[in-house]
Amino acid sequence: MSTIADNVYNLGESDVAAARLSVERLAECFADAHPPLTRDQADIEASRCYFCYDAPCVQACPTSIDIPGFIRAISTGNLSGAGQKILEANILGGACARVCPTEILCEGACVRTAQQQKPVEIGALQRVATDAAMLRARATGKHPFARAVETRRRIAVVGAGPAGLACAHELAKAGHEVDLFDARSKPGGLNEYGIAAYKMADEFAAREVEFVLGIGGIKLIPNQALGRELDLGALRRDYDAVFLGIGQAGVKALAIPGEDLPGVRDAVRFIEDLRQSRDKADVPVGRHVVVIGGGNTAIDAAVQAKRLGAELVSLVYRRGREDMPATSVEQDWALVNGVAFRHWAAPVAIEGGGAVRAIRFARTVLVDGRLSLGDDGFVLAADMVLKAVGQSLEVSDRDALPKVENGRFLVRDETLETSLPGVFAGGDCIAGQDLTVQAVADGKRAAIGINAYLEGKANG
Repeated sequence: MSTIADNVYNLGESDVAAARLSVERLAECFADAHPPLTRDQADIEASRCYFCYDAPCVQACPTSIDIPGFIRAISTGNLSGAGQKILEANILGGACARVCPTEILCEGACVRTAQQQKPVEIGALQRVATDAAMLRARATGKHPFARAVETRRRIAVVGAGPAGLACAHELAKAGHEVDLFDARSKPGGLNEYGIAAYKMADEFAAREVEFVLGIGGIKLIPNQALGRELDLGALRRDYDAVFLGIGQAGVKALAIPGEDLPGVRDAVRFIEDLRQSRDKADVPVGRHVVVIGGGNTAIDAAVQAKRLGAELVSLVYRRGREDMPATSVEQDWALVNGVAFRHWAAPVAIEGGGAVRAIRFARTVLVDGRLSLGDDGFVLAADMVLKAVGQSLEVSDRDALPKVENGRFLVRDETLETSLPGVFAGGDCIAGQDLTVQAVADGKRAAIGINAYLEGKANG
């Protein structure tokens, strides 16, 4: 394959630089994209709810929040009761209110849509109630949930993301002592490291973790990774049960020439840098950025590159728009932010001398239902390429771990127990929807399974 001449695209090695906008402009670009409803707005929106019996919105929520119940509480001025109803079902209800794809979950099932083509803004109302509950807990120093009598049982929860936090909270509520390990220095998982900064602004992820741990009985132990500092065999020996909520930390490769060139990055690392930067001004971005992928990570990376000041951001996906894993709302958000979409194309080579200068694509076609590379293609100039083609389970010493199928731990549907007795798993490391709300649901279900397991051991 021929090399692309350097002078064709007029891109130099210095084109990848720190953010090209002023600190003030960056603050605007990465502020809360959807500010909370005012109290008057919340009252008006709550009045639109029909308070359905056997509400379809509840059935569509993986954590089964009593949505009509909490909205009725808001409409009667009982924010405390509204927040309590949400948190009883979903202790990370604040994060879910911000990042859940409500358009395909609760709001997608809202009966108001058929009448007015506009669902009740359930997510926005949930944020009003949970924010109030968290603010009250911080102001009073009183957690909304009390622990049961201590059981003297010790549980190891590995992974302090949404699944691990939900599991740890439920176990602590039952009176168990929980050691919550995480591979990173900060807890929160994807909420802390992997969500676009404008979706979860103002250090909300850290404040929510503090709120969850406020119940007591949970000891947070950072910088402890499974297969590095932690040995599963030792955990099984030292604890009464183990929960694995380690997510999908590995990043899949494109497996094409030029992938190791400077300027080619994993999108998840790019997003992580943005989340951990105080003012975003120190995060490098190219003039011409190409994002490979079609999921939420690809969308978040593309939009944030544009908001950092990239002149042109192209998102390229191997299938059509309707096949993209990202929801239509996320796709529309990217288009509104100036991201250019290109469909039915796959990368075949990244080219450049000393740094990425361009990326070559082949057109993709369906042949007998299978995706294949066509004969034609195109080239995009690029001084930065962000890879968002999926993640994978990243652990060492797999022989000591539970059974894995298709890159995820195998679990029993009812209890989420793995092939190893007393070891449970949930979140992105098991099969299912890779959503924060689903991870919370998994954590709660695993905690129920752990309680049943411990009861069985006691009675056995």
